[in-house]
Amino acid sequence: MNPRGPRQGMINILRFNRNLYLAAAVVFLAALAGLVRFDPPLLKLACAAALAGSGYFLFISLGVAHLIYDRSDLYRFHWLDRALGDAVINSVVFCHSGLDEVSEGLKAKLQPAAWVTLDHFDAAQMTEPSIQRARQLYPPAAGTIAAAFDRWPVESGCADVVFGLLAIHEFRTEDERTAWFHEARRCLKPGGRVVLAEHLRDPANFIAFGPGFLHFHSAASWRRCWEAAAFRAVDEFPVTPWIRFFILDPS
Repeated sequence: MNPRGPRQGMINILRFNRNLYLAAAVVFLAALAGLVRFDPPLLKLACAAALAGSGYFLFISLGVAHLIYDRSDLYRFHWLDRALGDAVINSVVFCHSGLDEVSEGLKAKLQPAAWVTLDHFDAAQMTEPSIQRARQLYPPAAGTIAAAFDRWPVESGCADVVFGLLAIHEFRTEDERTAWFHEARRCLKPGGRVVLAEHLRDPANFIAFGPGFLHFHSAASWRRCWEAAAFRAVDEFPVTPWIRFFILDPS
């Protein structure tokens, strides 16, 4: 397993969203030049506002990305102790939606007897340039199985745990996310659980990512989805202020 670089997460966010960051850099430099060159107060005020806005996006969002993806416990996996407790994990279903930076390290950590990686990426549905670029840079690992979010080529009752880590928000409607939870429930063994990790549509993510936080879903929306699939949350906890884990058992 190749170790993650010390700034890999931050650099990936920059690469996946390069057009946005390039535009912000152009605005930042133009506003800085205008602030120096222009004398009229209104123009200076407009340049100062543009400088503050673009600078905030450039430095705060990338700084937060560094804290989340490079400095936190997210890829160190100490959260597994709380998420799984003393459960014996022999079989795992790991789901992603086009970008998989986690399964290799997680599989090495857990070392289950059986592991299935499902890729729910749908090019017709997931059209954002960032996810398209991420998929080009990180193609699916060998053995990954393409699977519709609501029809998994996995036997019923086969998994001790189903992981959905920073991926299931790509399904934009509650009906789609509920269907994913239904499939997860079908695949679980008795006593199995789902481990879900997501950014939320909340103040912390708004402060970090501005309007980009609308790409995420609220905690209430997630709860409606898993409860509709007959799950209950037995635990939840943050890994950084921007990511929350939900541990779900069939109710």
